[in-house]
Amino acid sequence: MIPYLFLFAYLAVLFASLWKLFKKAGKPAWAGFVPGYNILVWLQISGKPWWWIFLFLVPGVNLLMFILMNVNISIVLGERSFKDHLVMTFLPWVRIPQVVFSDRAFVGPVPVAERKRGMLGQWGDAILFAVIVATVFRTFTFEAFTIPTPSMEKSLLVGDYLFVSKLSYGPRLPMTPVTFPFTHHTMPFTTSTPSFVTWFSQPYRRLPGFGVPERGDAVVFNFPEGDTVVANFQNQSYYQLVRDYGRQKIHDPNFRMLNMVDGQVRQVATGGILVRPLDKKENYIKRCVAVAGDSLEVRHGMVYVNGEAQPLPPDGQMAYEFTLKSNFNEKRMKELFDVSPDDFGPGEKGGVSVPLTASAAEKLKNFDNVATMERQEHPRGYATDYHKLPYFPNNAEYDWSEDNYGPIYIPKKGATVKLDLHTLPLYERVIRVYEHNHLEVKDGTILINGAPVDSYTFQQDYYWLMGDNRHRSQDARFWGFVPHDHVVGKAVLVWFTKDPYTGIRWKRLFTLVK
Repeated sequence: MIPYLFLFAYLAVLFASLWKLFKKAGKPAWAGFVPGYNILVWLQISGKPWWWIFLFLVPGVNLLMFILMNVNISIVLGERSFKDHLVMTFLPWVRIPQVVFSDRAFVGPVPVAERKRGMLGQWGDAILFAVIVATVFRTFTFEAFTIPTPSMEKSLLVGDYLFVSKLSYGPRLPMTPVTFPFTHHTMPFTTSTPSFVTWFSQPYRRLPGFGVPERGDAVVFNFPEGDTVVANFQNQSYYQLVRDYGRQKIHDPNFRMLNMVDGQVRQVATGGILVRPLDKKENYIKRCVAVAGDSLEVRHGMVYVNGEAQPLPPDGQMAYEFTLKSNFNEKRMKELFDVSPDDFGPGEKGGVSVPLTASAAEKLKNFDNVATMERQEHPRGYATDYHKLPYFPNNAEYDWSEDNYGPIYIPKKGATVKLDLHTLPLYERVIRVYEHNHLEVKDGTILINGAPVDSYTFQQDYYWLMGDNRHRSQDARFWGFVPHDHVVGKAVLVWFTKDPYTGIRWKRLFTLVK
């Protein structure tokens, strides 16, 4: 509430002062009281192009525009030192009326031929406007994104740099507009310092796009479980860590767990808990395999949507376990199948586990050093000693695994599902977290916002997203649905790519994402 009071106070001071500024500039005083037109006149007397008015319509960017134009009030009234601009930037509530209602005459913007401002002033203007333009571009059109993990291989590779189209599904308006430029959620050169503030936020809104996520799209989205993060284990689900270790231990900043640091497994303290708003959750990329209203099931590793088999993309991978007569030659495996040293792992039956495309597996099984090859498949009820209830809905009533999963209905806006104690785990997070209802169970009765219910109607669409590297992907099978308001954009172009082991992949530069 306090930030909005500051904002309203600033706007009141500004629009109570513009008429006086306009009068000094030889413009009609009444123009200062006409919303929209007063911005156009303000731009005109400041020597700025008229089309800048559109930048005032962009959340987040409009705050920068007001700062820029506040400084221009000082400039057109003859206050042109760096100190004048600094005071106007941080104390507009006081400085605007002081300057405007003083006896200072209007001198206009500095003519181009006479601009001899100091280096700080020149660079400040250039940098501020560059930040504004770049922010508009990355918010509403395309944003760069990096593939950090092998969950989409071999469709998208570790080291790929993508352009993600915000226009494909409609750009979201910023929900936390006050943020350090060109950061997502963390300040540069830090591991956990937030780069945003939450005291000034906006509700979720999305502009029209060219479509909605469809089956087969490579979708970038905010990780649904990323609202809470363990500071020194940000690549792991907070909720799974709580299931494994207990909430009390995970919330203890001094509790130590094993983690990979500089290529070595070490005991690392949790470092505390970070909380992030929706648009600052970590960005993930996965393949959309089912859309709102679909029913999905995984049988023996094959995905079925509405009863129809959905083939794995040609570049998709499964994990295969090999028993070997002699070790694989890592260099040769890289050359033939693009298998990196990091891809080799211990098998569950004592062999070597390797993620491969179907065609690569068919070739590799005939190698002389291969004794046996078997594709990984976890049956229903599969469990490990490492993670407790890892498969969504993370409930003991559901014995699903990543290879034998479902069936499960993907929520669709306006659709209604039966709600009882058996189906509740499937949609509890949707109801409570994504759609902001108060949900509780008393004496076997489900209460939503205090009223007993036996059904629920969804308020938005949801999607089911999975990695193309099916056995090396933490995806919807582990954390559930992706709400439409979490969708960021569609991956469209690989503009640069570099293999961690062999360098630039020249043939993949400027290729379309399939």
